Amino acid sequence: MAAALEELINNIQEMVQEAWTLPLSSDKCVIERERMLDLIDELRSTLPADIKMAAEIVQQKNQMMSEGRRELDTMRKRLEEEARKMLNKTEIMQEARKRAKEIIGNAEIQARELRRAAGEYCDESLKRTEEALALSAEEVKKARAKFRAAGKNG
Repeated sequence: MAAALEELINNIQEMVQEAWTLPLSSDKCVIERERMLDLIDELRSTLPADIKMAAEIVQQKNQMMSEGRRELDTMRKRLEEEARKMLNKTEIMQEARKRAKEIIGNAEIQARELRRAAGEYCDESLKRTEEALALSAEEVKKARAKFRAAGKNG
């Protein structure tokens, strides 16, 4: 279409250049009216198709750019969401590690306290048992002494 349009313009230019110049005028000429009108009609019929084609090309370009922008926005949003999720996972992992350290630390403190309390309880229980055994041993000694004394006297 562009070639046809260019050819028509070249034909009009050639017609004007080959036209007879009017006497006493260097900028006016005589051209064949019918031939010029035919060229203008051809130009008019060709021009709308070319303009329509150019408009379609511009529309396609704009549509492609819009689609590209939409795809870019979609991709950017998806990547931002993925980055946000990864950041959240990282933050969650850091928080979980921190919490795990706190739990382990508290468990170690409680274990030490339980060992200390168990040690104290065992020591106290053994002390009471020792005292009870000592008291029982003393009573056994007294009972034995009474038994011996009763056997010697008897």
